[in-house]
Amino acid sequence: MAPHITRRQLLGTLGTGTLVGTAGCLDTLGFETQSAWRDPPLVEDRPDAVYVPAITEGMKMYGKTTAGPYGVALTYSYPHRFWTLTNTEFSKTVVRADDSVHLMVTLWDAETGTVLPRDSGVTIEVTRNGSAVTEEIAYPMLSQKMGLHYGSNYKLDGEGEYEVHVRIGGVSLKRTGSFEGRFETAETATFPITFDTDELYDVSIQRPENPGEPGTIPPMEMPGVPVGRAPATDSLQGRHLDKATSGDAVFHTFVIDSDDANSDRFGDGAYLYVSPRTPYNGIILPMMGLDATLSRGGETVAEMDLTQTLDPELGYHYGATVESVAPGDELRVSVATPPQIARHDGYETAFIDMDPVTFTVPE
Repeated sequence: MAPHITRRQLLGTLGTGTLVGTAGCLDTLGFETQSAWRDPPLVEDRPDAVYVPAITEGMKMYGKTTAGPYGVALTYSYPHRFWTLTNTEFSKTVVRADDSVHLMVTLWDAETGTVLPRDSGVTIEVTRNGSAVTEEIAYPMLSQKMGLHYGSNYKLDGEGEYEVHVRIGGVSLKRTGSFEGRFETAETATFPITFDTDELYDVSIQRPENPGEPGTIPPMEMPGVPVGRAPATDSLQGRHLDKATSGDAVFHTFVIDSDDANSDRFGDGAYLYVSPRTPYNGIILPMMGLDATLSRGGETVAEMDLTQTLDPELGYHYGATVESVAPGDELRVSVATPPQIARHDGYETAFIDMDPVTFTVPE
């Protein structure tokens, strides 16, 4: 890994065309004086998989708090590009000349620490002296460095004091166990912040040595703030059928038999569920449409939609109840809709073309 630099160091070298220390020259990093940080280099011939980006940015925290049942953290980094997804079509969001900062929100259940992925309902409003400065819906996003979060680029009114209001709508996902009936009310978390470009420019920038290769940058850990990892498979309830990969996503599939302890929270019968995640970092992959077919002896015994569900023990997963699951049964899981989540560099080419995966129930 190349040494860290900061945007302050980068901007300080624009007049000479070189970078300080051993971080390399400006041309090597792919910057030009006209763009500075506005359009950093992007790997050419990107694979249809998770890959190491050409440039990664760090982040800093403005603060964390609770709002009703939610744990909320507000972090920030340089304005940067990202991609939004509609079905299988991407739209690139570029950095505008007047963008000031990339604001990010992380949400979790304050009682259990469970990360709360959701497809909408998080808005960031910035005010100054009681007057609105900007308000934007915060996109759910995947970032190798910043994990699962909600964010966008925001234009501020220069340096100084602001208040950031994070508005969180009620969760519409199916909830089971102790999560049933929770996360239904709208809440607001307010953060007083000081926007200081010197602080922003001190956020680190990395130039990995192996851009474009399969792999990731490890998430940046911040005390008390989850990065959005899926639960460890050995902690999940039920029989682990197996794992399979599709579109570079890793699918772990389980069955909870009707006689298992606490199985009644899912209804009568056996509960089939899928816990998908990114490779390498194991970040939750939310907002997919999954279908499943259960076959026995070559005959279809059940067809079902796997419902996006929040559970305090299983975390965010996709599941459905069936009458029974027998040894030798075959479960075929198809992706009707890939994860409808925005992505930063390194994730934008993965999790799109996703073939069905098949599992056999062991004896």
